[in-house]
Amino acid sequence: MKIVFATNNKNKVKEIKALLPKDIEILSLKDIGCTEEIEETEDTIEGNARLKADYITKNYGYDCFADDTGLEVDALNGAPGVMSARYAGEDVTYEDNVQKMLKEMKGKINRESQFRTAIALNLKGKQYLFEGICKGEILEHKKGEEGFGYDPIFQPVGFDRSFAEMSLEEKGNISHRGLAMKELIKFLK
Repeated sequence: MKIVFATNNKNKVKEIKALLPKDIEILSLKDIGCTEEIEETEDTIEGNARLKADYITKNYGYDCFADDTGLEVDALNGAPGVMSARYAGEDVTYEDNVQKMLKEMKGKINRESQFRTAIALNLKGKQYLFEGICKGEILEHKKGEEGFGYDPIFQPVGFDRSFAEMSLEEKGNISHRGLAMKELIKFLK
């Protein structure tokens, strides 16, 4: 089976490919000739996942799936949430977002947080939604060199290492995106 993954994020593609069985092949947006950036204009992660999947189905005619992820921090009333990728502003780096988070969390006692991923699948004229949640805490300092985004400052419950200190396989088994993908794969089987 071939299916389009509606993202331009190479890090996400790498993570998803590591999770998929060999009988499911991902086509990238580049593979289908989509070079435009799909704007995330919804106010929920589910809305953004749906928006991206619908854009590809409507404009390119492919069955596809799209995801969106938010980091929800208790001490920040659920922020940055849907704004996680743009937490420090537009056109920022992962490091800019991490540094803003570390600054916002300085001196906070409650460091509980969760990553939440929503995946919208458009398949044969119907849409399905899958969700994955990984609870953890925001660390006081960066730890690790792997992964991307907030990985160096997020430590999942039950672990003494950040996502950035885990292998791709280990992270994929417990992460928000990995859990949502497992639901999607189970559905596709």
